[in-house]
Amino acid sequence: MSSRPSPVYASPSPTYESYTPSSSSSSSIYGGTSSYPPRKVWVDPKGLANCGDASQIQGNVSPYVKQLTLNTFIAYGAGDEHCFGHSVAKAVKFTDINAHESHEKQGRMEATTTAEVIISKSMLNGAGMLHGGCLAFLIDNTPLVALGLLQNMNGVGVTQSMNIIFHSPGSVGSCLRIISTSIAMGGRIMSARCEVINKKTGSVVASAYLNKMQPAISKL
Repeated sequence: MSSRPSPVYASPSPTYESYTPSSSSSSSIYGGTSSYPPRKVWVDPKGLANCGDASQIQGNVSPYVKQLTLNTFIAYGAGDEHCFGHSVAKAVKFTDINAHESHEKQGRMEATTTAEVIISKSMLNGAGMLHGGCLAFLIDNTPLVALGLLQNMNGVGVTQSMNIIFHSPGSVGSCLRIISTSIAMGGRIMSARCEVINKKTGSVVASAYLNKMQPAISKL
């Protein structure tokens, strides 16, 4: 059994900078050799152009992982000005990307991303509160891209399911903290959980669990 790559934390030349598409990957979140067959990836974070400045993002992963995570969010989540949710996605600011080995999961790695966004008028429904669809769009930002880079896997996927609990309304001008943590990553199915918190009051606006999957290229 091969050992898990050791440099989870930022370093001058982290070994996970050698990330390659999953067709040549052999690592899994559980360590050892993957039993999954090679699969052509849908979106490869390493192949995307730099989008935005990741130098202000805090956390213990390398600048490389921070930049590729940001690139994926902007290129895939925001798209261009004609794409759905573009203005909302462009308003999201990542503040932290961290990874650690979970004691509860016998040393398996978890990644957490923290982002912030200020609720604008364009994000409201007719009642003047944050629209539930907009909230779902914000929640659909997962830490799985970062975890995939650390595990030499592809963490970009399409959302298969999302279960959201709406706890309290969000009003215009409020700053939301979107805290997302990976749960598991397999060869095709991966999952994460998320909490959206009002930064000023500390109240939970929403919580969610979501599953993502690698789509079949032939169906795209």
